[in-house]
Amino acid sequence: MTTVLSQTARPTVGSAMLHPRSVAIIGASDDITKTTARPLAFLRKAGFNGRVYPVNPRRETVLGERAWPSIASLPETPDHVFVVADTRFVVDAVAECGARGVPVVTILSGGFAEAGEEGAVRQAELLKVAREHGVRLIGPNSIGVVNPGAGLMLTANAAFAEEAIPVGRTFVASQSGSVIGALMTRAKAVGIGFAGLVSTGSEIDLTLGEICAATVDDPEVDAYCLFLESLDNAASLAAFAELAHERGKPVTVYKLGRSDAAAELSVSHTGALAGEDSEASAFFEACGFVRVENFESLIEAGAVQRRLMGTIRDADAPRVGVITSTGGGAALAVDELEMRGIALTRPSAETFARINEAGIAVSESLIIDLTLAGTRHDKVLNVLGILEDSEEFDLLVFVIGSSARLNPELAASAIEEFADRRLPVVAWALPDALETLQRLHRAGVPAFRTVESCAEAVAATLRSRAPRGEALAGVKTPAAGGTRVLDEQQSAEVLKQVGARFPQSLVLGPGEPVPADLAYPVVVKVLSDAIAHKSDVGGVEVGIRDADGLEQARRRILDSVARHRPDVLADTVLVQEMVVDPVQEMLVGYRVSDTVGPLVVLAAGGVTVELYGDSAVQMAPVDRDTAAGMIERVKATALSRGYRSAPTGDLDALADLVVAVSRLAIERPDVVEAEINPVAVLRDTEGIIALDALVTVLADQGEDSTTTTDES
Repeated sequence: MTTVLSQTARPTVGSAMLHPRSVAIIGASDDITKTTARPLAFLRKAGFNGRVYPVNPRRETVLGERAWPSIASLPETPDHVFVVADTRFVVDAVAECGARGVPVVTILSGGFAEAGEEGAVRQAELLKVAREHGVRLIGPNSIGVVNPGAGLMLTANAAFAEEAIPVGRTFVASQSGSVIGALMTRAKAVGIGFAGLVSTGSEIDLTLGEICAATVDDPEVDAYCLFLESLDNAASLAAFAELAHERGKPVTVYKLGRSDAAAELSVSHTGALAGEDSEASAFFEACGFVRVENFESLIEAGAVQRRLMGTIRDADAPRVGVITSTGGGAALAVDELEMRGIALTRPSAETFARINEAGIAVSESLIIDLTLAGTRHDKVLNVLGILEDSEEFDLLVFVIGSSARLNPELAASAIEEFADRRLPVVAWALPDALETLQRLHRAGVPAFRTVESCAEAVAATLRSRAPRGEALAGVKTPAAGGTRVLDEQQSAEVLKQVGARFPQSLVLGPGEPVPADLAYPVVVKVLSDAIAHKSDVGGVEVGIRDADGLEQARRRILDSVARHRPDVLADTVLVQEMVVDPVQEMLVGYRVSDTVGPLVVLAAGGVTVELYGDSAVQMAPVDRDTAAGMIERVKATALSRGYRSAPTGDLDALADLVVAVSRLAIERPDVVEAEINPVAVLRDTEGIIALDALVTVLADQGEDSTTTTDES
């Protein structure tokens, strides 16, 4: 007769995932050389503090322990079940878990939607069974879940055979199973531990964002580290971002795919500018996440975020100083920081005088170079105190010289003692000095193995802002259905609704005479919803100065379009007031991404806009400050700031236009793409004028959604 153990209420997803009272392993192998034997071996080696039930109906024992024939036969309902059985048995295993009331099941097995049509059918059946029984799934294709503090090594990742895996307060969620082991081993080398690590697998049920949200109130978790391969479930990640910010728990993210491969293009330049990686960066910025490009930074940036939280006087102009015992190493740090946009703060003459009065000979320069005095505890602590009292800095970067390796007690002791003071200090050791880094991390000082990681973590943290809730609210699955492209006049009417200003214009249909009172010069363009890029087909002529010239231009344009696009019946032109001598031309675009939702884009205008990669992308809508920041990031806008004595342009009006176009996300949900290119930036206080427009909207119900456009 089986003794049934008493249990309290059903645990939450987060509790069952990271703090289970009992676990079961379905398909646990007795052959220690097999992957499916690892979870049980790892749990026992780590000293898991809960109960463990190997389930294998074909064996009486597994690795010397009693094997149970089924979940139904267990003396209690496990909080968490890891399915490592063959794919054929997974659906039945989850059904059995559901019938028993198991709250969370992690699935190692593959062979689902990624395996073709048969796998997709199997996946649909698996999800149906899970939902019928109310069981939540991690995976399939998940290599497991780890909580080092509890000895929970419910994973098949071989890296977790390591001894003495350190415990920390950062939760790792990774879409790559191998990465959780790589992060753990690299972090262990420098003395960093984790509160939990989860391989999210295929995310057919619990998404990465939902998994993180389930841990947001866990007192053992105070920061997050995310490794992403895609943004297929951006909405749940956006919801988690706001929860993490509310709880004061910073998030660092690394995403694969930083190449220039664009998101799927539609008909405008905006599609190329808002490529996949630009979309991801805009999304992470709106989430308030710190995005890093360096894998080492993913491990180390969280410590900087924790230390700087709430300490920066002016986030738009942070005051960063460099202190060192090695001038060459400090020069490396200065270069890396300034390459990432961090302008260093030079100590005042008064501060240098105070340091020298304290008996430490320091020359006035951009850095505080203590030379050999930088290896003495008392001297270093004294200087740090002087710099703190000066109130000239928000953050100090301490570059430690060779003593970091030879005498870690000298290099690290003063920085350790200063760890909890008002002025934050981060450290980089010039030599490879793991013992020093470990000491500093234990004391709560962010410490780095490479200068690149140090500079990136500091710069990315200083750039981060709170989540933009209005923008994140638009992260949802795009509406289904086809789209249609509006002609330029129709596009202009849509954009006028949100506040865009266009020149005076009129439409001339076939045979319509030129009005006698037309003001010249004018621009003449073909008007057709089938031709997006008019200049590519000879569809634009500028500088037309009289009625005869207009008639000739109309004829040339329609003849050219007929030659280039015989499939398009184009017989109408748009005549537009010509804007003479703008300060510069820009592009303002809008696009609803399939992954992250509405985006607004600013770039230098013209037909070659994609060539230069000079653009800024943000989640829409944006406020005035965000729009102004976009203008600062686009290098071409220097032309409107009096470059080489040129007249200044009305960048305030350009910012207003960026805000207006971004409001399409709220005011016109039927618009999936819009572009004003070019936007003429007039002289300061004279405003801006939209010279060309292209809008794509959702097709009406029942309307043919196939629209032929010029793809050249």
